[in-house]
Amino acid sequence: MKVLIASDTYYPHVNGASYFTQRLADALAERGHEVGVIAPSLTVHNDTLLRGKVHIYGVHSFPILLVPKFRFVFPWAISRRISSVMSDFKPDIVHIQMHFPVSRTVLHEARKRGIPVVATNHFMPDNLTHYLHLPSAVTRSINSAMWWDASRVLGRAQAISAPTQTSVDLMQPQITKKMQVISNGIDLARFNPKNDPEPAGEAYKLPRKPILLFVGRIDKEKNVDVVLRAVALARSKADFHLVISGHGAETASLKRLTHKLGIGSEVTFTGFVPDRLLPSLYAAADCFVIAGIAELQCIVAMEAMATGLPILAARAVALPELVQSGENGYLFEPGDYRELAGRIVELFNDPALRRRMGAKSRGIIADHDVNTVMERFEDFYRTAMAHTP
Repeated sequence: MKVLIASDTYYPHVNGASYFTQRLADALAERGHEVGVIAPSLTVHNDTLLRGKVHIYGVHSFPILLVPKFRFVFPWAISRRISSVMSDFKPDIVHIQMHFPVSRTVLHEARKRGIPVVATNHFMPDNLTHYLHLPSAVTRSINSAMWWDASRVLGRAQAISAPTQTSVDLMQPQITKKMQVISNGIDLARFNPKNDPEPAGEAYKLPRKPILLFVGRIDKEKNVDVVLRAVALARSKADFHLVISGHGAETASLKRLTHKLGIGSEVTFTGFVPDRLLPSLYAAADCFVIAGIAELQCIVAMEAMATGLPILAARAVALPELVQSGENGYLFEPGDYRELAGRIVELFNDPALRRRMGAKSRGIIADHDVNTVMERFEDFYRTAMAHTP
């Protein structure tokens, strides 16, 4: 089938929605479908390119000053481009990834043409409003308004999915259609315990000691400062090294905090890790930590689980759906660095416990295999197409 995917964030943006969309497009193309993606271009001009087997149609966009590397579009300025793409591509199904201007303009154009549309929600208001630094009461009001707007737009699609039951529960009360849970999926062949840790170890000069790993955007809602404070407490009771991989607005302040806490020699900031080194980096680690409070599924935690790592995660949003506390890792109260420190000490003083929990992670994540997920999306598309007049 011909699948046109619309997203307001795409390569080279670094975030979960962008990664999911890229991997969805690539996986569908590998399964023999003709796939196009409409997303913001990287310049103020429209562009068209072929990346692998996926056709990328960029709509002219502009940088967002407060959010580095992200782009925004003016809805009235992209309508003609989107109409032209849809006329040329002639999709059988349209799959929008969010409710922002690119996706909603594609939705509007598809409905005009009678083309079936499905939607997947990756949206959490907290991922945006934390940049505004507003009083909490104002932030809550904005979050509520943004949820309403997201529900209004996505509710116009024939069918809607979200990656976890938690993400469905957050939106379902505002949408009359029954939403489906379809995981983001993970490539278990690419991320697995047999990967070679040496390439990442050599690239980032990692010490020959147990590694606690964080991978992700280095932004406020990820709460990496909580991890650093926990490490400062735990370091005298367990022998390990912290690796922080990714980039973002908080990098400089976190490096300052590292030195203030006196743990500069026990922390490595790798910066952005290219895709080719990611499997090796996970293989070099012994435990994964995620302290974020706005995760609708968390692709990086899934990659770590697929590699056979125990997970230390905040008890927030959808993370408890991946982490069975006491089985494949531990949950801790958001922001409680003392509780996290205790769990770090427990795991790094017990290699056998880490191995048992890591094996359990691998078992849990087996249900999220990308091939199974792609079959579910194909069924999702076929059902929407069958019910479109």
